[in-house]
Amino acid sequence: MIGLLQRVSSAQVVVEGEVIGAIGRGLLVLVGVQRGDTEAHADRLLERLLGYRVFPDAEGRMNLSLRDIAGELLLVPQFTLAADTRKGTRASFTPAAPPEEGRRLFDYLTAQARLVYPKVATGRFGADMQVHLINDGPVTFWLET
Repeated sequence: MIGLLQRVSSAQVVVEGEVIGAIGRGLLVLVGVQRGDTEAHADRLLERLLGYRVFPDAEGRMNLSLRDIAGELLLVPQFTLAADTRKGTRASFTPAAPPEEGRRLFDYLTAQARLVYPKVATGRFGADMQVHLINDGPVTFWLET
């Protein structure tokens, strides 16, 4: 499972002109599900997202996690993260999980996040989404479980 996390001042997801998910300071995470991913991969990704130290402490060093700052979390499904781009000029999506499995694991990740963290918003699986963000830093990390 892949999480492309971005530290943001704010972010929102719009579908058909309607804001369906929005956060203030926190993490926007684009989530890709690969073939063979399981609930254990989702659990590990969530653990890392909540504990990954990307926010500045009093000295300006990235020593604080989302939990430490009581920030917000926006999870957005993005199957293209699982693309194979090693050759040619067009991505192959063979590494990506089939849509029904991707949706199941994204929904699982979202449900688990909401069980353990109070500030979770999401995009919509399979929708044409417009994602607006103010990247803080910019700070972006690729996490893979």
